[in-house]
Amino acid sequence: MTPSASLAPSDRASGRELSLQQQRVRSAFWFLAPMVIALIAAAAWPLLRTIYFSMTNTTLSSLYEGQWIGFDNYLSWRTLSSGKTIWRGTLVDPAWWNAVWNTVRFAFVSVALETVLGLLVALVLNAEFKGRGLVRAAILIPWAIPTIVSAKMWSWMLNDQFGIINDLMLRMGVIGQKIAWTASDATSMYAVLLVDIWKTTPFMALLCLAGLQMIPKDIYEAAKIDGVHPVRVFFRITLPLIRPALMVAVIFRTLDALRIFDLVYVLTPNSKATKTMSVISRENLIDFDKFAYGSAQSTLLFAIIAVFVAVYIWLGKVNLTGEGR
Repeated sequence: MTPSASLAPSDRASGRELSLQQQRVRSAFWFLAPMVIALIAAAAWPLLRTIYFSMTNTTLSSLYEGQWIGFDNYLSWRTLSSGKTIWRGTLVDPAWWNAVWNTVRFAFVSVALETVLGLLVALVLNAEFKGRGLVRAAILIPWAIPTIVSAKMWSWMLNDQFGIINDLMLRMGVIGQKIAWTASDATSMYAVLLVDIWKTTPFMALLCLAGLQMIPKDIYEAAKIDGVHPVRVFFRITLPLIRPALMVAVIFRTLDALRIFDLVYVLTPNSKATKTMSVISRENLIDFDKFAYGSAQSTLLFAIIAVFVAVYIWLGKVNLTGEGR
């Protein structure tokens, strides 16, 4: 008698299921292999090179002649003959920490407002009304416009001399004189936030709408029959059910906000109040010819984003499939 013949029918069925599962895993691996290779070529290799450059004294004029200096671009010190210790490196650079603060503040405020506004827009778009399809398409226009185009358009609108924003606010009596929205440190961050919220709220609304449409309508009908107040329905039914989709939307939007570059670079290129980690890294990499120093800042930016993602997933108990753990 062969071993397979001695197995019970249930055991043979389990063996076939296991073999089928292994074949599926193997097929999935081969289908994903080209994408993994492309990611390694497009992301992993440049990241490793950036980390390497951050530990050298490489400049743009000597990309292949840099010498290994370890962590000096991150933190180094030298003790003078007088006994005084001089600290150097990105970790003690006030300009870097100012950029970190600007980035974190921008990310927190923009993502919070975009999430709330996006959810409100999604609730409206999820309702039944005439012309809903046209409104859904129109609401995506700001998000579909390239960021550079949006930034340039708003820079003209916010111009202190001939911008339409100042003109309208003067006509309505909101302000008494023209304001240099993008040139003043007091208002430049508000200008960047305004443009980013205008552009990215439709993206959040689209993701929230996808979550809303996954909710069975029977639940709402049952709540209506039971006489549950709409506000209570939102907090007890809608919000918990779309929480997985909302968590995924927030994490993807936060990743974009933490590495924002183009919007700030076009609207407020020289403002200390809005200079982000990406902007200051680019300045050192290209403008100031401190290639290794800029590489160290880019590496720290990657590390900060990676830590945030890990903490967010752990605290939020969410996975990238959109289902809560």
